[in-house]
Order: sequence, then C-alpha cells, then structure tokens
Amino acid sequence: MKEIVLDFKNKVKVIENVWIELKDGTKLSSRIWLPQVKEKVPAILEYIPYRKNDGTRGRDEPMHGYFSGNGYAVVRVDIRGSGESDGLLKDEYLKQEQDDALEVIEWIVKQEWCNGNVGMMGKSWGGFNSLQVAARRPKNLKAIIVVGFTDDRYNEDIHYKGGCLLNDNFWWGNIMLAYQSRFIDPKIDPNGREKWLNRLKNMPLWPALWLEHTLKDEYWKHGSVGENYDDIQVPVFALDGWADSYTNTVFSLMRGLKVPKKAIIGPWAHVYPHDGTPLPAIGFLQEALKWWDKWLKNEPNDVLETPMIQAYIENSYKPYSKIETVQGRFVGVEDFKQQVSYKKYYLNSHQLSCQKSYDFVKINTPLNHGLLSGEWMGAGVLGESPCDQRLDDGMAVVFESECLEQDLDVLGFPILKVKLTSDQEKAMLFAQLSEVREDGYVKRVSYGVINLALSDDNEQFVPLKKDEFVQKQIKLDACGYRFAKGSRVRLSLANSFWPMFWPMPKISTLTLDLSECEFNLPCFSGKDCDKINMQAQSAPLTPTTLLEEGRVDRSISYDILNDTWTCITDGVGGVFGEGVYRFDEVDVLVKHNLKRELKLQNENPLSAQYTITQTMQIGREGCMMEADIVLTQTSDLEYFYIKGDMRMKENGKFVFDKKYDYKTKRNSL
Repeated sequence: MKEIVLDFKNKVKVIENVWIELKDGTKLSSRIWLPQVKEKVPAILEYIPYRKNDGTRGRDEPMHGYFSGNGYAVVRVDIRGSGESDGLLKDEYLKQEQDDALEVIEWIVKQEWCNGNVGMMGKSWGGFNSLQVAARRPKNLKAIIVVGFTDDRYNEDIHYKGGCLLNDNFWWGNIMLAYQSRFIDPKIDPNGREKWLNRLKNMPLWPALWLEHTLKDEYWKHGSVGENYDDIQVPVFALDGWADSYTNTVFSLMRGLKVPKKAIIGPWAHVYPHDGTPLPAIGFLQEALKWWDKWLKNEPNDVLETPMIQAYIENSYKPYSKIETVQGRFVGVEDFKQQVSYKKYYLNSHQLSCQKSYDFVKINTPLNHGLLSGEWMGAGVLGESPCDQRLDDGMAVVFESECLEQDLDVLGFPILKVKLTSDQEKAMLFAQLSEVREDGYVKRVSYGVINLALSDDNEQFVPLKKDEFVQKQIKLDACGYRFAKGSRVRLSLANSFWPMFWPMPKISTLTLDLSECEFNLPCFSGKDCDKINMQAQSAPLTPTTLLEEGRVDRSISYDILNDTWTCITDGVGGVFGEGVYRFDEVDVLVKHNLKRELKLQNENPLSAQYTITQTMQIGREGCMMEADIVLTQTSDLEYFYIKGDMRMKENGKFVFDKKYDYKTKRNSL
C-alpha cells in the first residue's frame, strides 16, 4: 500500500498559473511548486500537452509536491497549443516543441528561486521529449528521468511495429482529438474562448498525420535519439514495466548511452512506478529523489552503486485478463554477454528441437487470430492483459519444446530467424513465445511482428515475389520470465494478428523452409538484486470528488452467418475507467467516454472497420463544453479512409462542427 507522506523538510507553495513568455510572444501556461526556503534551489521541469489544470492534475500533486517538499522547485508546463498555452499543436515532437523547451529552461534559470541546475522528467510524451531536449544539450540541464519512452519513433511507438500498422495509431489519434477539444479555462485566460475555437478549427486529424508515413523516413528519425545516442551528454535514469509497450527501449538506451545511467524494469503498465500496476509498486519517488540529489544538488550517495539494469523476473502464473499482482524478484544486469546466453532451438515437425528439419511448413492463419491478445499498451486497467492463449494458438502454427527439467529464467530479446516465401507481395509474420503450463494454460511471455515486404532498416518497400525465398529476423519484445519446471516453451507463428494490427490487403500463404529457421531464447544466469526501495510513497493526493464510478467493458462477438467478428472496448465515465470526477481546487468537472468497435470478416481483409465514438464533457456551471466525435477507419486495396465528424457544444448550444473525409495511399501496407 502506498504511504502518504505528510511531514516534509519544507513547506510548499503552489502557484496555479504562471505565464512563461517566449521570444516570439507566445505565452506558455505553467503550474509551479516552490519550497519555502531562503536559498536558491534546483528545478525539475515536466513539459507535456496533457493539461496541467484539468488533465494530469490528479497525478501531479502527489508527485511534484513530494519533490518540492524535499527542496526542489517543480515547473509543470503545457506545451505550445495545449492546455491554456498559446498557439497551435500541429503534431508530436516537432522541432518547435524542442525550441520552446530550451527557452523554458532559460526562463527557469533566470528565476530568483533557481540555483541554475535543472532536471527534466516525464512519462510517455514527457519521456520522449526529455530525451529529445537532452540531445539539444542546454547547458543548465544536468540530468533527466524518463518513464515509458522511446528512442525509435517508428518501431517502438504507438503507430507502427515491425513495419505493421498498429490499430492504436487510430485510437491514440482519436484521444488527441478529444483532449485538444477541451476548453481553455476563462479563470486562467479570460480571452480563451476565441483561442479555443481557433484551436478546434485548425486542429490536425491526428491519425492521418501518421498514416502519411508508412516507412521509416526522416519524419520518424526526427526525435528518435537512437539515431545518435552521443547527442545526450547528461545522466539518464530510465524506467518501465513489462505490461507496458515501451520496455524494449530501456535496453537499447542503456546499451547506447555513454553517460552515467541506470534503469529499473518492473511488472507495471504505462504508469509511474509508485502507482505501479500490476503490483508490486516501488518507491519510485525516493529513487528519483536520490537521482536528483546526486546530479542537481551534487550530494554524494549510492544511486549508481547498483547494477546498470534492475529487472523484475516474473514467476510463472496462470494467464488472467484481470491480473492485479505478479509474483517475482528483481535481478541485476551489468553485462548481458556475461549473464545472458542464448539457447538455440530448431523448428522441427511442430517441435522446438536440437535437431534441424528439412521440411517445409505453410502458414495461412485465419484473420481473427489474436482476439485474446489484450492491449498493445497496458494502462493499468483490468481486462487489458492477454488471456489464455489456447484459442489463438489453435489457429497458429505451433512449435513446442519437451517438458523443462528445471526452472528456466529468460531475460532479454528472444530472436527468430526464418527463411520463407509468400504468394502475395505484402505479408506479415507474427511470432509469439508462450509458456505451456502443467495445468494446460498457455501464458504469453513475448511476441514480435514484421512486415515482410520492407527492407531490414524499414526504409524501403520491397514487394515479395512468389516462390522467391527471403531470410528475415524477428526480435521479439524483451521479457523477464521464469518458465516453471514441468512446463513447455512454445513458439507460435501466424500471418495475421487482429485486432492489434490492421490486416494486409490480401490473404497470404507463407511457406517456411525449416532447414533455415531457428529460435533463440535468452537464458539468464545472474544474481538477484535487492537494492530497490519497495515502499511506494507520495505527497498528499489531489483534492478530487468522484461524481460517478467508471468502468471499461470488453466483449467479443461472432456473427456466424456473415463470418464476422466484432471486438468492443467501452470506457464509460473515463477512457481508462477512472469515472466522472471534479477537481475541487479549480472546480472543473471531467467526463470522457470512449467506445472502440472493430469489425472484420474472416475471408475478407478489406472488410476491416474501426469506429471510435467519444463524448467529452468538461467545465463548470455556466461554462460547460461538450464534444461528440465519431471517426471510422476503413481501407481498400490502394487506400486508407477516415471519415466522421466532431460536434462541439458550449453550455448546451452548438458552436462548432467539423466533417472529416480523408484518404491516403496504403503504400507498404
């Protein structure tokens, strides 16, 4: 249970809104926590578009209040075009966003309460731009902390994976439409109504921005710090969890950086680790405080006297969509070559074997393979974990080991190498690692996917030729898992994975040459590590009134006569089931319903349809805004289509209506 700390070294003053004026006259809206001390103090910057006033407020107070109570000024800034800040937000991670951040850091350093040392931190968008800003090397930025981040915007973000289109590209784009439709609070900016209407008029169609770039081009390389890790010259503390979708980049960042660095990987979803779900959470704020003390206050401590990566190896457990706690242990990783060795399996007559096979195997998976996959990105919501995989594996081509004679710890990236041919020019290959338990349940451990029609660097479309074999490699997602004695290691292969990925335009059949196929499992033999503070703490919670309970309903249905599957996820009261609530200090009510409905007919990949229906209500009596947004994505052989509309009400009266009718070439998809 999280401990709420009431007694801090310093009293804290919170300033609800401070305008930061940039050189071009743009004013950014910020909220500041100041410790009440006589001396100047270091500052911590969090710089994101998720609205300090009525967005992340519930999370900000317990975290930033904690840092400030321990002697840090914290500056929480809404980036240009978000929240109450001036301007327009035209896309993710633009150079303008970074340029503004450099000016914000300069502004912080000039304040009478700042001693000149600045740290930057964030989760998700804030983790991305902390790395991006660090790569710009502002002289007063001394260290960063990143959670749930990426160093490769093409392969390791919410848009594409292995060159295949994630359906969360559409989901996330819709959420940004709703977030950006929120009002500009007149208590902060009396002239905000005009800015709000202008923002609505000029807002991009977010998912369309990313459908325009199906290959790893300069658009994606911009802001991907993995293009040159040496650009970053400040210490980096990186964290994430296995239930999140960004864990791979913890390993690549630690491998690529040459600065002081450390990382922690737990069992959590896309949340800060002191709020960690599934449990156990950790004392993230204490760990972060030691990091700031080391680099912003120059205090000697043992923050680096740990292995470079402290990773949680999960014990074998029965798959369950509502998992709340995962048993396991933390281990330390300093040198992968010394502590991780790859066990090679050959693919042989549906077995993982030490003997090569000279057979050929065909893969032609039903399009609905993947129904029980869970969410691409865990957000700490019950129902998002992958279920028992026996149903999905029944549609796949499966290879399985003998029963394990002892427990087997796996840590790192499983790697599959294949030689295959396709009867269509576009095709995908999906690979999944699972544990087949003695009780019969099948627990997914890791998975990977690849667009077979892309070059190895994902920069070119290379159509597959019928009967021409190609060699490909899939690096499955990093994992930390203990296969129990008596269980079996299973590799499942498929060429579809719905509803996580958009299907290829034609049904394909793949043929594997098993003589050139192998699966390599990263086996860990290092030591346990007990140097992490396991007591989660925070400052007092944000004053909030829950007005209605929320929930997330999930269902799958099958129309037998039309051979059509429908997958529905319905967030009622909140996208993540958080309910309808009011932030008491600012008297703002927030309600956000989002329903996802994905349909697909098994014999027709062009039947794929994804509709998202949203309602957003925000404000207070006499100043209430409501948004109704409905968008549908479809495709044919050549194009993607997005159609729908956004309708806005102000105090019950319609004030804005926008129609969407967009199409773009499928290109490599």
